[in-house]
Amino acid sequence: MQRNCSMTPRQVARAYALLCAMSLTIALAFFLQGVWIVLAFSLLELSCVGLALLLYARHALDRERIVLSNDCLLVECVQADRRSQSRLDPLGLRVLSGPEAAAGRRDARRALVTLESRGVRVEIGRFVNEAQRRQVARELRHALRQISLH
Repeated sequence: MQRNCSMTPRQVARAYALLCAMSLTIALAFFLQGVWIVLAFSLLELSCVGLALLLYARHALDRERIVLSNDCLLVECVQADRRSQSRLDPLGLRVLSGPEAAAGRRDARRALVTLESRGVRVEIGRFVNEAQRRQVARELRHALRQISLH
């Protein structure tokens, strides 16, 4: 599960470079005519846009990955420069979603899918909508039943 981002960090960099080239070309033309304020505002604008695009690109590749095997459920979460991994025992694993995962929270629809096993608790689904979280919970419960039958 990953964020719904329309551009990769490389595409963001290319778009920003193109924007800088166009904006600075126009600003330099005004500067050569003696209107220096246009260049100053162009630099300010490009700095602000650059900062916003940097924040966007930093989180564009955020994701959660779930790998289920017979002896382990691996949950990997990547957010900006932080990476975390949790290993859960699939036998006895509880998958809580919706109202049961939202115990004590006001908005049950915004509740993440909670995985619990032997005292370890992991929340997943922060990058997808409610319907996709429900689907992940259903598929995970089904896969866990298949493992417990074998």
